[in-house]
Order: sequence, then structure tokens, then C-alpha cells
Amino acid sequence: MEWEDEAFVLSARAHGETGAIVELLTQERGKFAAHVSGAASRRMKPFLQAGAKVIARYRARVSDQMGAASLEPIGEGPASLFDEPLALSGLSAAAAVAAGALPEREAHPGAFHALEALIAALAIPEIWPAVYVRFEAGLLQDLGFGLDLSKCAATGALDDLVYVSPRTGRAVSREAGRPYHDKLLPLPPFMLSAQGGLTDGDVKAGLDITGHFLEQFVFHPLNRPLPPARVWLLDRLGEAGRL
Repeated sequence: MEWEDEAFVLSARAHGETGAIVELLTQERGKFAAHVSGAASRRMKPFLQAGAKVIARYRARVSDQMGAASLEPIGEGPASLFDEPLALSGLSAAAAVAAGALPEREAHPGAFHALEALIAALAIPEIWPAVYVRFEAGLLQDLGFGLDLSKCAATGALDDLVYVSPRTGRAVSREAGRPYHDKLLPLPPFMLSAQGGLTDGDVKAGLDITGHFLEQFVFHPLNRPLPPARVWLLDRLGEAGRL
């Protein structure tokens, strides 16, 4: 088994004296783990950070066993964010959520492109937390658990959608949801439209929605909690007044 593909590093853990087991999100083949020799070297360490973009060249003698990969960096990678600890927290959370949620060796190009869009936005402090919410919503969509925010689940109305049903992931209008507002999830306008704008509390509301459905549909069936990096991201966004 042999292939070459663009990929983002999701995680790397030491293996032996000089190697590492690296989890990659590839563009065409989904999540792959591979052994990378020489990973402990000073040259390789910078592009084994979560979020680094690489060309991966993979080879395995047997297709169902872990193979080896060589990695060639593309661009500057996470090094450009070293002076932005909050953005690095967002990148770490995104990589951890993708690593935990995506199945092995199953193509998910939507997840790859969603992570790519988030990484591009991390340099813009004013918008990336909202883009992070869209990343998680896109991941849910790519896994088959997409939110339906096109119309009210109860009435079919297209306007004044302000809630999401925590059971179905479908939007609910203000009027239809009024009797049940304490049981519904608030829907921030930016999740309906890129022109929706952001107000205080919108990012928190968006993260509550995507976190709820990631737990319900993805992590709970795997008997896992949401990754700690994702929990820490909420804490750090709150401390920075960005929720």
C-alpha cells in the first residue's frame, strides 16, 4: 500500500528513541496513523505540531497494518501563531476534536477543508472563534449528523429562527419555541448566515450547540467525553472575554 497526499497533523506521540506515531488528516483518505522516523530531531519537531500542513508519503507492506510515512512541510504552519496563545488553543481543540471524532481510513474531505478554513482564519482574532463553531458544525455535517437550520421544524417558517432542538438538531422559530424556550438551545444569527454578525454570547451559544451534538451523536456512542483541549478552549475564550 503506497500513497502521497496533503495532510494536517492532528497529533504526534513519541515511539522508540527517535520516532513518533503521527495521526494525519489527509485530503483524500481521511484519518491515518503512521510511524515517522527521526521525529525527535530538531528539524522535524516544528512540523509535527497539531495543525501543521504536510505532504505525506505513506508506505505499508500490508494494507490493514500501520505503515511508515515521510513528511514534507507546507508553509509556516503553527509557528506563525506562537505569539497568539488563544489561537493556538483553538487549533489544539480543533485537532483533538477531529482526531477523536473521525473514523480511521475513511475519506472525509469536508472535514479536511473545514480544518483548512479554520487554520486560515486563526490569524484574524475577531472572527476565528465563530469560524471554529462553523468548523465543528461542518465536522458534524461530514459525519452525517448535520444541523438543519433551513426552516422551523414545527411550522416550516423561514424567518426568525432563534432556537435549535437539542433532540433533532433542527431550527425552531421564536413563536413556535416560546412555550419550550427553556428546553431549546439558543441559535446565534452567525450560524444562519455569514452576514449574521456577532454579539456577546453568540460564540458560547454556538459552541453549546455543536458541543451538545458532538457529545450526543459522536463521542457518547464511542464511550468518550469531549476532548480536554475542547473544554480548555471554552475556559480560555471565557477568560479572554471572547464568548
